[in-house]
Amino acid sequence: MIKANDVRKRFFNLLTQEYGHTIIPSASTVPENDPSVLFTTAGMQPLVPYLTGKEHPQGKRLVDIQKCVRTGDIEEVGDDTHNTFFEMMGYWSLGDYGKEQAIKQTYIFMTDPEKGLGLDPERMYVTCFIGNDDAPRDDESSEIWQKMGIPKNRIYFYEKENWWAPGDNGPCGPDTEFFYDITEEGLGNMTQEEYEAADEAQQILELCNNVFMAYVKKDGKVIGELPHKNVDMGGGLERMVKVAQGVESAFETDLFLPIIEKLNEYHSEIPKKDLRIIADHIRSSVILMSDGVRPDNKDQGYILRRLLRRAVRIADRYDISPDQLSQLALPVQGIYEGVYDLGNIDEISHEIKQEGEKFQKTLKRGMKEFEKKTQDKVMSGEDAFILFTSYGFPIELIEEMVVEENISFDRVEYEKAFEAHQELSRKGAEQKFKGGLAGNGEMETKYHTATHLLHSALKKVLGDHAGQKGSNITSERLRFDFTHDAKMTDEEKTEVTRLVNEAIEAKLSVTQQDMSYDEAMKKGSVGLFTDNYGDVVSVYTVGVDDSPVSRELCGGPHVKNTGELGVFRIKKEEASSAGVRRIKAVLL
Repeated sequence: MIKANDVRKRFFNLLTQEYGHTIIPSASTVPENDPSVLFTTAGMQPLVPYLTGKEHPQGKRLVDIQKCVRTGDIEEVGDDTHNTFFEMMGYWSLGDYGKEQAIKQTYIFMTDPEKGLGLDPERMYVTCFIGNDDAPRDDESSEIWQKMGIPKNRIYFYEKENWWAPGDNGPCGPDTEFFYDITEEGLGNMTQEEYEAADEAQQILELCNNVFMAYVKKDGKVIGELPHKNVDMGGGLERMVKVAQGVESAFETDLFLPIIEKLNEYHSEIPKKDLRIIADHIRSSVILMSDGVRPDNKDQGYILRRLLRRAVRIADRYDISPDQLSQLALPVQGIYEGVYDLGNIDEISHEIKQEGEKFQKTLKRGMKEFEKKTQDKVMSGEDAFILFTSYGFPIELIEEMVVEENISFDRVEYEKAFEAHQELSRKGAEQKFKGGLAGNGEMETKYHTATHLLHSALKKVLGDHAGQKGSNITSERLRFDFTHDAKMTDEEKTEVTRLVNEAIEAKLSVTQQDMSYDEAMKKGSVGLFTDNYGDVVSVYTVGVDDSPVSRELCGGPHVKNTGELGVFRIKKEEASSAGVRRIKAVLL
């Protein structure tokens, strides 16, 4: 039986050896310098600059398998087709070949038993763009498919379904999509109505599409053509492996079986859907953590925390402990050995265990509270907010629970309670030091500048997860809170101190610029992204603009040169709260 890694190998070999494509590595699941999205959700996402005209250093023909994360359909995980983490196989022509070669490559990969998947052409169906005011009907693709061997009566035309765009802005164009009959008996020729019914019943499965990017969109409207026409093929690896192996879903393939088998060692009678959810969420969590994400209450960390806590809640039904869940990181590592470097798997396993145990402490008490508050089959928004704040139940988890138990829930009332809480927090914060500063005197200004150097040093020594969680500055010392779940070693503290003092001794300039938020992000600026920034932000750069020691969004006072600061010393490093450490330091 063909294995997942065989599918990878054949895909790359076909595109490189026979069609001259260059393999490019997968980007991180966390987009670089793009705060508009939390995760890489499509194979083309890291390539947008090149699809709009920029020259790619690897040439005009590219191929990769991109790590992607989507959680919009998280409630569907557990069926035969949905995963939160998935791999998108893709190849691109950047202003080079067109429809005929693109479709030929797809067809050969799908049908050839040596070069590709060896699928049955009698089970294949295709859709094409029907045309509208923006672009003509794509009869060309239909005719090419027919030359390949797909009969005309298994090619269907649609408008919205066969027009691809990443959003309201950017490259776009018509696409042709490839579907495969996954029924046991075979569906044969179908009318368009019968085809749509089969699609609705999940009797056919979309495996890939070829997007012919010839147009550009702005503010939701097609405004013209791209400087050069591109081809973007995308297909889900998990789905490809599923149909190649002839199994019910990706969960029965070697992309999941080692995880499933380990779970079955813990409990032999976990229902199929719960088994799949746990396996999916742990697999996704390991991948996210290997890309530097850590459980948190915002952004990517919030999604990771939601995945882990959902897995913990379901595993708890079958007496599977957080420690056992954490051991699932090992089969995940085995699945991707030689494919992706997942980093320190022991550290990831420890993080999963730690997050699970933290949530499990409140889970049982929270469930009792949930049952008590829903005896009349109604969950008030206020009660849901208590579950969120006091027991760590994400609102999405609460919504799943009320659906499972057929309980009425007022989400609007919850939002009102949440907004009222935020308003109280805001008013309370206004009574504290503005920006953590007790004043704007000479020493406060020096200490405030020193926090920028400290923040940068912590990220270099501990990793990018070591982001600022708060600060408090007086004329006598600085206090800096940051994300990290372990006590710093003496070696780590020494290295952080060395880096800060090295920047001070270098007598680096500290400059301020006002710029747009988007420009600040493109420059790699760091900020407290729980804040709401305006269109124009203040950015402080320490060092030269091209390679700064630090660049942060900030509105506080700063010295003009780091040489003014003196000597930096860490006086104490301690826990502040769960997953957050605190440093107290002085300038001598």
